[in-house]
Amino acid sequence: MKFTLSWLKDHLETDATTQQVVDAMTMAGLEVEHVDDPAAKLAAFSVAKIVEAVQHPNADRLRVCQVDTRDGRKEIVCGAPNARAGITVVYAPIGAYVPGLGVTLVEKPVRGVVSHGMLCSASELETASESDGIMELPDSLAVGVPVAEALGLEAVIDFEVTPNRPDWLGVVGIARDLAAAGLGKLKDVSVAPVAGQFANPIEIRLDGSDGCRQFTGRLIRGVKNGPSPAWLQQKLTSIGLRPINALVDVTNLISYDRARPLHVYDAGKLSGGFIEARAGKDGESVEALDGKTYAVTPEITVIADGSGVIGLGGVMGGLSTGCSEETTDVFVESAWFDPIRIAQTGRTTGITSDAQYRFARTVDPASQVPGLELATKLILELCGGEASEVTVVGEAPAAPDPVVFDRAYVKQLSGLDLPAARIDQILTDLGFVLDGDKVFPPTWRRDVEGKADLVEEVARIEGYDALPASPLPEMAQPAGGVLTARQTRVRTGRRAMAAKGYAETITWSFTKRETAALFGGGAPELVITNPIASDLDCMRPSILPNLIEAAGRNARRGFPDVALFEIGPIYKGDQPADQLTAISAIVAPHAPRRWDGGAADALFELKADVLSLLDDLGAPTGSLQTVQGGLADWWHPGRSAALRLGKNALVEFGEIHPRILKALDVEGPVLGFELILDNVPEPKKKATKTKPALELSALMPLSRDFAFVVDEAVAAGDLIKAVAGADKALITEARVFDVYRGQGVAEGSKSVAVEILLQPREKTLTDAEIEALSAKVVAAAEKAVSAKLRA
Repeated sequence: MKFTLSWLKDHLETDATTQQVVDAMTMAGLEVEHVDDPAAKLAAFSVAKIVEAVQHPNADRLRVCQVDTRDGRKEIVCGAPNARAGITVVYAPIGAYVPGLGVTLVEKPVRGVVSHGMLCSASELETASESDGIMELPDSLAVGVPVAEALGLEAVIDFEVTPNRPDWLGVVGIARDLAAAGLGKLKDVSVAPVAGQFANPIEIRLDGSDGCRQFTGRLIRGVKNGPSPAWLQQKLTSIGLRPINALVDVTNLISYDRARPLHVYDAGKLSGGFIEARAGKDGESVEALDGKTYAVTPEITVIADGSGVIGLGGVMGGLSTGCSEETTDVFVESAWFDPIRIAQTGRTTGITSDAQYRFARTVDPASQVPGLELATKLILELCGGEASEVTVVGEAPAAPDPVVFDRAYVKQLSGLDLPAARIDQILTDLGFVLDGDKVFPPTWRRDVEGKADLVEEVARIEGYDALPASPLPEMAQPAGGVLTARQTRVRTGRRAMAAKGYAETITWSFTKRETAALFGGGAPELVITNPIASDLDCMRPSILPNLIEAAGRNARRGFPDVALFEIGPIYKGDQPADQLTAISAIVAPHAPRRWDGGAADALFELKADVLSLLDDLGAPTGSLQTVQGGLADWWHPGRSAALRLGKNALVEFGEIHPRILKALDVEGPVLGFELILDNVPEPKKKATKTKPALELSALMPLSRDFAFVVDEAVAAGDLIKAVAGADKALITEARVFDVYRGQGVAEGSKSVAVEILLQPREKTLTDAEIEALSAKVVAAAEKAVSAKLRA
């Protein structure tokens, strides 16, 4: 939002300078972003007069001018066609930086004649986009007057408007807050009604939807449209707006002055004798004032007449009814549009007009008639004509609910010890109405909903620098540290994954609904009503789709071999217990080609990473069961598995199904895992008594090999778990080193060769003890998976 000091003074009686205004705004909570002060930028430029201009001796298009400047008489070479004796011009001395040219002037000869400065055009000063020659100023200006003062250029204050303060989108709202802060006195901003001379012949209709709650309008006939006066054009150009014509400029002025968007229609171009605000229909379209054609949907509120759609309500008017210099009868619209619909229309169409920006943040519903009356007054003054009576159709939203407010709460919440009279004065100056312990917010302050909001208003106007400074009470640090168990495990998981070579990503907690459906999500209760983008309209059921799409983007940019992970929330439903924390990772194994054509199976490497991560998290990996089958359908069958503790599934891992990769437009293979941190049991607390470290045995270890015949469906991990548990004191490791199918092994079975490592502790094992241990291993394998020792 931009405004100038003189514009502010239209509504605020004050002698404050620009810097004082900026300081007061900052203390009142208005975040000033930038102050563009042309007086500082053009400080080197001043008024001068040409007393003589003769032809350059060595150039037909140049003239040598004798110029009276604040630095005395200077000889300046000028190539402008209008350079002549007797005119008042803008002078730039040697050393001045010319913004329109991007150069700093130096003293140098021009075709043999030294120029001791420069005479400037409007475009060279950046006060106009283009110019035909040097700027000619009024002869009444004295030599040496700063050019910013001569041109009436003012500092422009640009500040950030928070979404909850749409009243700051009008200069009146800023003046009101600064008056409450003590910077001046707010002038009377009420608008006297303009009496209608005849009944409004244009019928106003509403379809009853929430898109437009109330529509106010009137006809003004016999107007003479044309360029707006200089004062109005100056106001608009000072904040970066382009003047168009008097009728349109009036609506732009009121939009910035009162935060009240309006629209004007050429009444001669309306058909059917009516104008209507209604929901759009599929198949309709409108050519807007920006020259683009927009498709209309039922979610968009449109303005229509007998010919169909003539504008996007609250966003942009249509080209078919736009006002021009030929307009003689104008219909002025002042309506209240639903903010949610306007915001959605802006995202759907990509339009961010001044009206859309304001309506999306809620425009004061009580400003409809005053805004229309002010527009009528200005149009009659600038364009003549006579106005009809005002027509109001529909009902505006109700005023905000009153807040029960105990003045003592100001000190309780903020620490400010203010008398009740001062508190009441601040609230009254801001437009609140007080009735005992009830405070009624004004219609333009729909963000005030509770007593804490009122305390904030008092604190910011009194000044945040007045808040008492009190140190917080010292608190002893908890013995267990400041992190919860889950936070500690998230930190541990992050470091563990980074140490394994995975790159961390941070993606949105939402995804496209169609993508969510591929991973078991997309339920209606997880669809976002007001998404930040059309392809982020659903809460994610898994982190995997975001990681897979990230891998695809990397591959398309020439980095196919990636390993990514993310730790964050996933959503299985809309209840609190349905939000889980997951550690998810993907690997896109596209390693460089090898001379021998060989490469390790990335699936087993991924499983090793999963088990290592579980170890780091303190999970009982020795008790885990590897289960194949029954997994989600986004995993490749036969190339995926789950690790469980009983019925508790800790993690699923494997290769992503090619069907999923095709739907996401990602080239395979892609492998991944998703570990649900909530399902991982917390490790048991370690005993506080220190145990002696286990000493290395001085005895030689020995190994034994076993070949077991098991059913084809038996997982090798289940066999290893049974064998390793036969004697936990002596067996330190068990691993598979061969799998055989073929002659000598019945169909439907397989031979799994297992090596076990034995580590004696107290004495060397005898043959009888080794045989007894071997029998225990065979018995354990038979009991667990019906394994038979292969002959």
